[in-house]
Amino acid sequence: MKSSDYKQLKVWQKAMDLTIEIYNLVKLLPKEETYALSDQMRRAVVSIPSNIAEGQGRNSDKEFINFLSVARGSLWELETQIEICGRLGYIDENKKAITYLMTTEVSKMLNALSNSLTTKSLTPNV
Repeated sequence: MKSSDYKQLKVWQKAMDLTIEIYNLVKLLPKEETYALSDQMRRAVVSIPSNIAEGQGRNSDKEFINFLSVARGSLWELETQIEICGRLGYIDENKKAITYLMTTEVSKMLNALSNSLTTKSLTPNV
């Protein structure tokens, strides 16, 4: 797979969809959150597809797996920030549920890709 083929990865595509969703969500936050929670959420969500792309461009599955792990960490950070938005009343339960569905899907896809790379790297070449 060429390094530019990361765009073909379904997990990267879903992470990009999540990025757009979060960018739209932060527009709902109060102005006092512009340089706090909203900036943190944008950084976290951008990190997810960025790490998938960077990891795919690396020289080994082991490196790719590491970048997928970083992407997963950013995803969990984002989920925490979504929860904070909900608890503060910045977003309603429906919006929170929609974004959680998206984060859950990306999380499962990250795990599946990481597991497939781990299995591939453990399989001896014959």
